[in-house]
Amino acid sequence: MAFRADEEIKDGKAWAENYLLSRLNDLSTKEQSESRSVLQDLFIDLGPVIDWYPDWHPLLNIQKKTRQVVAPHADCGYKGLDHTVFFTHGFITCPYDDGQKVIDSVRKQIPNDAALITAERLAVKFYSSQATAVLVKCEWSKPLYDDGTIPLSTAMPLILEKAVDASKISTFAETWDNMLPHLLGKPHGRRSSLFVNQETGQAIKKTWELLINSGMFGPINTRK
Repeated sequence: MAFRADEEIKDGKAWAENYLLSRLNDLSTKEQSESRSVLQDLFIDLGPVIDWYPDWHPLLNIQKKTRQVVAPHADCGYKGLDHTVFFTHGFITCPYDDGQKVIDSVRKQIPNDAALITAERLAVKFYSSQATAVLVKCEWSKPLYDDGTIPLSTAMPLILEKAVDASKISTFAETWDNMLPHLLGKPHGRRSSLFVNQETGQAIKKTWELLINSGMFGPINTRK
C-alpha cells in the first residue's frame, strides 16, 4: 500500500483529539474549549501524531537504553509516563499525579548536540480532569525543513552514531527492508515518513546500504 502522509496526519490528529479530549465532560465548557485550543496549537508545534520513533531520535536517547524501544519508555530514561500521545517532535503524557517524575527524568538527560529535550506542565487538562498534562518537547538545534521534517544534516550524524554503537555488538547486518521502521519511524513509506521527506529518506537508504555492505555489522541477514 502506498504511503499517504496526508491521510496518516489526518487520521492521527482525529485519534489524538478523541483520546485526549473525549473524557473531559466534567470540565466547564470554557475549560474544554481551552484544552481543545491548546491541542490545536500543539499539533502545529509538535508535528503529526506517530506510532514509532526512528532509533536515532533524541526522544529515545535521553539515557542509555537497556533494550531496543520504539517509543519513550522507562528503558530509555523516562519515569511517570501514562496515557501518552506521541508526535514527531515531542509528546503529551497525562499521569495521575503532579507529573514531577516525568519532569525530573527529562532533566537528567545526557546532553547531545542535536537537540534539547524539555518538559513542562500544561495549564490545561488532557485525557482526564484528574490527570496532569505534561509536554515533553524535542528542541532541535538546527531548523527543520519547511515541511516540518528533519533535515539530513541533523539525522545523519545521529544515525551514524547509533550504527557505530550497534556494530560493536552485532553479529549480522539488517537489510533496508528490515530496518525501515527503525530508520524512518512509523508510519512510513519505502523512502519517507512523517519524520523525513523523500530526499532525506533516499539518502538514508543509500548510506545504510553502504554501511551493511562494508561488513561492519557482520554478514547480511536476508530473512524477513
